Amino acid sequence: MNTTTAADRNALRAKLRLILLGPQMLAFLPAIMLCAFWFGGEGLLVVLAVLMPGILVLTGSVPMPWHARPHRDMLTGLPGRNALISRLASGLTEGMNESGDPPVCLVLEIDSAGDLAAQFGETGSATILRSCVERIRATLREGDPLVALAPGRFGVAIARTPRTDLETVIQLSGRLQDAVSQPISLDGTRVLLSSCLGFAMPSRVADQVGESLLDAAESALEEAQKAGPGSIRAFSRGMRPRIAVPDNMTRDLVRALEDGEIRPWFQPQVSTDTGALTGFEALARWEHPEKGQIAPAAFMPAIAAGGLFDRLGEVILYHALTALKAWDKAGLTVPNVAVNFSPDELRNPRLYDKVRWELDRFGLAPERLVIEVLENVVAQSDDDTTTRNIAALSRLGCGIDLDDFGTGHASIANIRRFDVSRIKIDRSFISQVDTDRDQQNMVSAILTMADRLGLATLGEGVETHGEHAMLSQLGCGHVQGYSIARPMPFEETSAWIEAHLANRPVVPVIAPRAGGQGSAAS
Repeated sequence: MNTTTAADRNALRAKLRLILLGPQMLAFLPAIMLCAFWFGGEGLLVVLAVLMPGILVLTGSVPMPWHARPHRDMLTGLPGRNALISRLASGLTEGMNESGDPPVCLVLEIDSAGDLAAQFGETGSATILRSCVERIRATLREGDPLVALAPGRFGVAIARTPRTDLETVIQLSGRLQDAVSQPISLDGTRVLLSSCLGFAMPSRVADQVGESLLDAAESALEEAQKAGPGSIRAFSRGMRPRIAVPDNMTRDLVRALEDGEIRPWFQPQVSTDTGALTGFEALARWEHPEKGQIAPAAFMPAIAAGGLFDRLGEVILYHALTALKAWDKAGLTVPNVAVNFSPDELRNPRLYDKVRWELDRFGLAPERLVIEVLENVVAQSDDDTTTRNIAALSRLGCGIDLDDFGTGHASIANIRRFDVSRIKIDRSFISQVDTDRDQQNMVSAILTMADRLGLATLGEGVETHGEHAMLSQLGCGHVQGYSIARPMPFEETSAWIEAHLANRPVVPVIAPRAGGQGSAAS
């Protein structure tokens, strides 16, 4: 009976490497080659030259590419990539259980796995990874195959049941991460690890083949890694290659986010009935130490390309809630603050937990936070995670604003599905609404629809008193734009609020249009 373990084989390889490639042997290598040529001629020299790379690979001095390695990982003893692809393929074709449900593919990678050997040595690194494998196995159900895809990266095929939905997979993903994060004792040292995880539901993958499902899960993993250590991502068809941007811009943004250069500026929103302040919108602004203020249009593509939307969202949310707390402490009435959430953030399975945690940390009611979602996200999204997040935040009590309404193709069904509470009419409909009959008719139609659906309304990009007055006459509940105030840093908001309260403007009266015609509301 063969009782040789992977650890025994690794120890033997280490000794062999020391004998064949130790400093003493390497010191004599030129002499060995010279003797080979002297006694055996060119033939023996060629033989040695051919054998040397094989010796290097055999002893582990030159790692083989993963696609060329044996079917089983020599370090952990786990099957390799081909085994997972085969299992996924058979599961997609025949099902992995009695009900014939296709499998879910999960890919987990230890954060900074490549640094383990440098920090703990090869033996210590091997011990750590084997401990991780044991913990992952203990968390999985019997029959869910675990494979090694790369050093520190593992793949799993999850046999589905009729009750295995997105929420179940997210919970399992969290348990796997929790298992990996438990301290590992190594020679008296407590080793703490984190991991990122990506998974793919078969219904989200166009090509129903094993390799495509694995590729999708690894794409989701890459998205999770861009979001930072400990992140989880579900694959969706909306995942696209990132836009190429200069590396120095991305590096600058990473630094700027950590150094506090990117913060929200606040633009007020007011009631058209009373002129009262009803909230602020938090808008990202970058104050570069050398270049001054950089417009969002100049750095948002780099935020997208660098996968930094999650971090940007965390920064803006933190400062927005900090502002609410400061206004409360100063005795200033600010009902809520609105924060834009990108499609990337809305796909984050842990978004709800993050938002709830931040609200609890600041001791703020969920009603004080408004989630702004672009209309095209509602119109185009077929991602269950996005739908789940928005619905959960709405149930929590957060307001849901549909931003840039009129520029996308959101149906009434989608508006209902996403629990929208207010629509923000896009600037393209607001411009010259006081003088353009067609604009008035369009806005009036939008307001009628919103009223019948029980939705609040806000006109954005209101730049003139005439536009403000017309929106009030047409029945738009709130306005935001330069006619009220430009976005301002937090330090200027208190003075603006006090001045606004002291001299609350009356809704301006719209003048008759050229030709003696009255407004559409008359």
